Parts: sequence; C-alpha cells; structure tokens
Amino acid sequence: MLVVTRARDTTAKRPTVLARLLDTVAVRRLEPALRWQRDGTWSAMSWDEYTTRASCVASGFRSLGLQQGERVGMLMRNRPEFHVGDLGALLAGAVPVSFYNTSPPERLAYLVRHCGAAVVVVDDATGFERLCAIREWAPGLRQIVVVDDAPAGAVSFDDLQSATPVELEAAVARVMPSDLATVIYTSGTTGTPKGAMITHENVASAVDGALAALGHDVHGYEMISALPMAHVAERVASHYLHMSQGTCVTTCPDVSLLPRYLTMVRPRAFFAVPRLWEKAAALISALADLDPAGRGSFDRAINVGAQVAALTAADPGPELARSFEETEPLRHAVREVVGLDRCEVAVTTAAPIGVDVLRFFRSLGVPLSELYGLSEATGPVSWDPVHPVPGDVGRPLPGTDVRISDDGEILVRGPAVFAGYLDDPGATAAVLDQDGWLHTGDLGVAEGGRLRVVGRQKDLLVTAGGENVAPSGIESLLRSHRLVSEAFVAGDRRPYLVALLTIDPEAQGEFLSSSATQGAAHTTESPSADEELIRMELSRWVDEINRRVSRVEQVKRFAVLEEDWDADSDELTATMKVKRQAVLDKFATVIDRLYR
Repeated sequence: MLVVTRARDTTAKRPTVLARLLDTVAVRRLEPALRWQRDGTWSAMSWDEYTTRASCVASGFRSLGLQQGERVGMLMRNRPEFHVGDLGALLAGAVPVSFYNTSPPERLAYLVRHCGAAVVVVDDATGFERLCAIREWAPGLRQIVVVDDAPAGAVSFDDLQSATPVELEAAVARVMPSDLATVIYTSGTTGTPKGAMITHENVASAVDGALAALGHDVHGYEMISALPMAHVAERVASHYLHMSQGTCVTTCPDVSLLPRYLTMVRPRAFFAVPRLWEKAAALISALADLDPAGRGSFDRAINVGAQVAALTAADPGPELARSFEETEPLRHAVREVVGLDRCEVAVTTAAPIGVDVLRFFRSLGVPLSELYGLSEATGPVSWDPVHPVPGDVGRPLPGTDVRISDDGEILVRGPAVFAGYLDDPGATAAVLDQDGWLHTGDLGVAEGGRLRVVGRQKDLLVTAGGENVAPSGIESLLRSHRLVSEAFVAGDRRPYLVALLTIDPEAQGEFLSSSATQGAAHTTESPSADEELIRMELSRWVDEINRRVSRVEQVKRFAVLEEDWDADSDELTATMKVKRQAVLDKFATVIDRLYR
C-alpha cells in the first residue's frame, strides 16, 4: 500500500472564511473587489461597498424570517450580485447553496427540496417563473428574490440591499469553523446528485493548502469568474479565495464570452476545465495554419519553448537561451492574442487533460498546471504549480494525506475533507471510513511523492480479453484535435475499443474552408463530400492516437454523431463531464453497429 504524505502546517490558523474577509477589508477597503460589464459599460465595486451591501442583504434576509442554519438557494449567472447574496446569506447565519442555471425542472425541484431552501435568489423574471413552476414540489420554499425587475409576488434584491445593515464584526463572530459554508451538489454522472456539506474549516483549509502549494499569496490578482458557481473549483477560486486574499474578480455571465473577457481583463490568475484549454489550443493552431509562410516560425517558437519549459533549475546554455530570446516575441504575441500575456497562475481541473495540451501551453509560456480535486475534499487535493510534470497531478497539498489502497483507489484525509452528504448517512458511510479516509472512487498511482490519476473505478473498461482500460486518457487524446468536440470510448466486455465523436461546428467550417483552399473536394453543394473529408481527417487522427497508446488502448472503429453535446444535457453534466451510462444507453444501437 503506497502512501504519500505532506507535512501538516501546524502554525497555520484555520478560522472561518468570514474572519479572513475582515482582514482583507482592513487592507483593501477602497480597492476594486468586483468588476463587471453591462451594456458595454464597465462598473466596479470596492471592498467597502461589497461588504456593506452584503451586510444589508443579511439584514434583508432576516426580515424575510430566515433563521440560523436555513438554506438560501442561488440560481444565478456569474454576476456581482451572486457574491453579495452569498456573503449576505453567510452573515445572516444561513447556508448559501448554488444551483446550476441549466438544471431541468425535475432536477431543480429535487435540489430545492433536498437542501430545504427557504429562500431562492434568481436573476430575473424568467428565473422567477422557473421557481414558480416547481414550487408545489418544494413546499419549504417561502420566498423568491429577484435581482432584475422583480415581478409581482417576488422580493426585490434591491429592497434587501436597502435594509439597515447588520454589524459586520458581530455577524462574523457568530460563525464557527464547524458551521456550514455551503452545500456543493455532485455532478450526477452516476445518478441523483448528492449534497456535499462544506464547513468553514474545510474552506479555510483548502485555501491554505492551495496557497502553500503555490508558494506565495495572490493579493490583488485579477481573476475571471466564468464557470458555474455551483462548481466547487469556481466557488473556491473566485469566491472563497477571493474573500481570503482580496483578489479582484471580473464576473463573466456566460462562458461563451470568455475569449472576449480574457482579452479585456488579461488576468494574472486563470483556471478552466480541460475542454476550454483544448479548444483554445485548437484555435491557436488553426490560426497558425492560416499563415503557411509563418507556420515554420511558430513551430520553432513552440519547440524552443518546450525545451525551456522542460528545464527545472538547469542552465539552458547559451545556444538555447539565445534561441529562446529570439523566439519569445512570437510566443508573447500569441499570448497577447488570447489574453494570457499577464497570466502567472494557470490551472486546469475537474477532469483529465491531454498531456499534449498541457505541454503546448507551457511551451507557449503559459504556466499551465493540472490540479486534482473533488467536491468532497473542498476542491484541491494535489497540485504542483511550480514544477508540474505533464501526466501527473503533482504532490498532495500541505496538510493533506493521500494513500493508494491495495486495489488502486485514491484515498484522501485532512481538514479539507467534507462533513458528509446532506441527509444521506448511508452514502456518507460508503465514502468516508472510520479513520477519516475519503474513498474518492478515482484510481491512481503514487511515484516519488507525486500522484497520477489513471481513471475512475466505475468508468474502468474490462475488455473481453480481460484487460483493464481507463477511457478518460484516450478520450482526452481524441479531443485534442480541433475538429473533435467530444469523445466517448466504449469497449466494456467487448473484443476491442470503439469511439463516438462529435464535431465542433466552428472548427468544421474552418477545416472545410482550409481544405478548399488546398484543393480538396469541398463544396457546399455536396455535403457527402464534406463528410468524407472530415471522416478521412478523423481516421488519420485516430491512427495517430493509436500509435501513441498500447495495443489494448487502440480504437479500432469510430462513429461520428450528427449533433454535438451540450452542457447539462442527456450526455454531459453542467461541468462537461460525460454521463457514461446515459451515453451507453442512448447510443447503444450506434455502438453495436461498430462491432458488426
């Protein structure tokens, strides 16, 4: 049984996240806390205004009859009012719980009912109507608060902000480290979502561990909040770390706007799920292809950058140093184009990322590193942002113990491990043993004090020949082609692996246009010719991937699906994780055809 242990930092204080907030406000009172854009106009809110508004909202919540420990649901886009409302709920002694905006009615009704939300805050009249439609299934819901233009029957968020503020320090003092800071619902890839209860101590420990791994504070760093706030990574990074470190968060209301926000904000710290990094890498490569004359210079700049990125403390030598200096203007120009020229901390998390994608960005001069974490551990478990090794997820955070069980499962123990699942002692006992070890369900290998995640226990494929295959790594490789939006590998109890691929519509247009300029048989009058071009390119790509993996991991046949998959759909969760059983059931006929 392999064990990886990082020494605990016994000198670190672990107060509530609200106690950290008081320290932040004392230092950064008049500096921007939140920034946002509406109707083409930028606005900002200072730390003083942020905490004052939240103190008023706390008083407003209490006037609605909200009691200590009751839940406040948050069904909102990424916007400044989310932060004000979440903090206001905490100051009122309540527990804020964020729901995914894309949740279908049945799922939303379940979440509101399960967490016992007494109040839910929504963006607008549309959100209000969604809540009204499911209200009969959530009898505990007493009030709906609307931020924009509250309709009749709703409470206006502006009215809450107009209440007499609670006394900030007194409200903070009433919150204990063992009190709940939030409930994070799991993505539901294998069934009904479970509510992970996250305490203030959990949050403070997760923030401390991440900063210790990073090796420095991030006071005043510009960040962008674009992923759903119901996701533990976004909640920790752009809300709890934000309150603890005094970062300046720009709220991006829709992830599709993220490329534009990156070029406007140029963040010093940025994190995203692997799919966004994969799309960005594909876009940069496609742009480089548009200039055949300059493609050689681009490839040379990436190659030199890769050699330097692979170094640790070693001297690059005069020749490599000179080549790096000569090619850096081109890499810097590319970083400027995508808005990452000021980025000092770049993180990918939530799912495995292709090694090629991670190496590409590091070669470009973007310090991308992979973090492993999960909701039940309040986010980060292991991370090495200083000397990342492509293919692994770094070292356990200080204060966190990681153990590999005899059957290869990753076990985690530490002060950031959650308090259990809300109202589900059976599910809690299934993942949290009597010694405090969290059974993650992930499979891993520990080598030299570093952790490598190889797949999910429940996702592991066992071929007809008895070989175990983790599909996630193969899927990541397949998705690293600009044409491929999503990839799904099947093969459990089958003689070989097959794949389902979906096409990125934008990349498809660019690919076909590029093919036309190179003399290929692309024509808008012949969709079948276009399909054949795409299939030929994907066949070439699958063959290339097969040369990189072992024989048992090779994809023998594939099918291109007619439509791409959307977040929070039959196929994907809101955080773009594949619902494996749902995909197997929905496309069973297609998969069976691949074995005929």
